[in-house]
Amino acid sequence: MSEIESDIISAVRHELEASADEGVLESSKRFFKGEVRLYGVKAATVRRIAKKYFKRISDKNKEEIFALCEDLLKSDFGEEAFIAFEWTYNLRKDFEPGDFPMFERWIRDYVNNWAKCDTFCNHSVGAFIEMYPAYIEELKGWARSENRWLKRASAVSLVLPARKGIFLDDALEISDILLMDKDDMVQKGYGWLLKESSKADRDAVFEYVMRNKAMMPRTALRYAIEKMPEEMRGEAMKR
Repeated sequence: MSEIESDIISAVRHELEASADEGVLESSKRFFKGEVRLYGVKAATVRRIAKKYFKRISDKNKEEIFALCEDLLKSDFGEEAFIAFEWTYNLRKDFEPGDFPMFERWIRDYVNNWAKCDTFCNHSVGAFIEMYPAYIEELKGWARSENRWLKRASAVSLVLPARKGIFLDDALEISDILLMDKDDMVQKGYGWLLKESSKADRDAVFEYVMRNKAMMPRTALRYAIEKMPEEMRGEAMKR
């Protein structure tokens, strides 16, 4: 890493430290079950910092920016991960198939809570999949992984496409793979995907839920039917 690039990372970290607030830190930690590393900076402030410093690196090539992103990810701070994933998403028009192995590695190496998973996968991985739909088969491989965050990622990467009514069959197939997973982070992930899919094709998702409700964990089921009419929700919740 060049001296200029190192200075950028140092400046980002200095500004995050200067913006930290103990009250924000304590309230933020309540959203997570386990230990989480945070400065305690408001989301709007983190977004402003991300935007400010991206302007200073926007003349660099994609590989150089990805290297800066990875340096931020290595710290394990949630706010630094958010900035790294914002910068990555800013480069979405330049995504290429060769970027996918790196995205997968980032999930394996640096994603360790739902916020990091969803920030990265909803936006960057979701945008990649829309550009290169053949890589949905890779998501199905993630769904069979032993890594809880890859499993959640397999579902939440399709959340934004699902809102557009695309990849429904693939969303249902991934839900099939994850159907009986015992991890609540995975259950909430594919339940969320089903909920978003229901906005475009409610009947198809309701049929899926009714067909699988005897096996589907209640956490996933409740997420999946959350936006359905009361009568449908009642039918789905019947034992």
